[in-house]
Amino acid sequence: MAKGSIEKRSSNSWRLTVEAGNQIGGGRGRERKTIVIEDKALLRTTKKLQDYLDGELSKFKIEVEAGEYIAPDKMLFSAFVEEWKEKYAKKKLAALTYKTYVHHLDNHILPTLGHMRVDQIQTMHLVTFANDLRKEGARKDRKNGVLSPGTIEYIYRVTKNVFSRAVDWRLLKENPMNGVPKPKVEQQEMRYYDEEQAQLVIQKLYESAPVVWRMFCLGAMLGGFRRGELLGLEWPDVDFKENTVAIKRSISLTENSQAVRKGPKNNTSKRIVSMPEWYMAELKEYHKQWMVTFWKMSELNKWLGGDRQVVFHAGFGKPFYHTQPSKWWTKFLIKHGFEHIRFHDLRHTSATILIENDADMKAIQKRLGHSKYQTTADLYTHVTKKVSKETAAKFDHLNPSPIRPQGHKERDTETILPPFTDAQK
Repeated sequence: MAKGSIEKRSSNSWRLTVEAGNQIGGGRGRERKTIVIEDKALLRTTKKLQDYLDGELSKFKIEVEAGEYIAPDKMLFSAFVEEWKEKYAKKKLAALTYKTYVHHLDNHILPTLGHMRVDQIQTMHLVTFANDLRKEGARKDRKNGVLSPGTIEYIYRVTKNVFSRAVDWRLLKENPMNGVPKPKVEQQEMRYYDEEQAQLVIQKLYESAPVVWRMFCLGAMLGGFRRGELLGLEWPDVDFKENTVAIKRSISLTENSQAVRKGPKNNTSKRIVSMPEWYMAELKEYHKQWMVTFWKMSELNKWLGGDRQVVFHAGFGKPFYHTQPSKWWTKFLIKHGFEHIRFHDLRHTSATILIENDADMKAIQKRLGHSKYQTTADLYTHVTKKVSKETAAKFDHLNPSPIRPQGHKERDTETILPPFTDAQK
């Protein structure tokens, strides 16, 4: 049976030591592991703290005896990534984000770093890795050309995230990514429709779009809702009495033909948004059609929505595949010859129209569900500058001489000062 001990190292860290198995010469194998406790309440309770440490020691003994424990100085980066997935990524990252992270790990990061020990990966290795991403052949999709700056920046973020966890878990003292310059990505100019363009789009939605897609697109344009928020919308979230829509969940991924539901992007994304009366009146009529479809499909045993009352679906109760709205939107724009903007840009269109109609920026922040006011202000700086200039231009009619000859000098208004006297000099 392995022997174990607990040694206090600092105010919130303890070293666990487990000795097991005879070594050549009669010695015993020894493994050590440091436990750091951030829970201040636990640190203040002696008995609970001791029980926790004893429990950690027991688990450590089992790992050592089973041969499952890998000392930090022996852990390969590929093995650490598996720890990172189980202990961090699957719990902390949104489903689509996790899938994207794993994609970049499998295709770019692990093939280069996976065989190396975590503690032996130096900043210079990572600088070389980052530079190689800019070269021909870095793409893994069999397409010609190089990786886009946006993709390279994303790979940088994933790599830094993994090494940050290694630091948090005391596997490394410093993050080797700290010395790797962050790839520069040029901020793309935001695209949106102005009020006049938006009216034309709405007109075509009424003329040719099925009601389900019309209400879906108008939800993004009028409510500023994200695609995933609309996909996750259910009828109990709609209040026809108050003319509001509550955002409680989002669908950003479909796996095995099933929608992956999660909470909105952040806590402030959980919000209640007031909608125009005319939109809510149409949504109420759409709800009546929805109920007819529900009863018809239920009688035919073709209803696939279960107990959920998904607002937008293809006729059988299941939410649309998460990319379907964007595909439909693109086809709609091409068909009617509109300038192409992404479906997400309808959210920007919503904010832009509000700003140009003198809506308060703080109110827009809450409506969009941004966690910080600065995010909203930074995103729509170009719009506020335009509005500011237009506001200033409203004083142009007060100009007593709107047109003045170029180079004309108003000498009659100049003040002529006498020359300095010797005493004044």
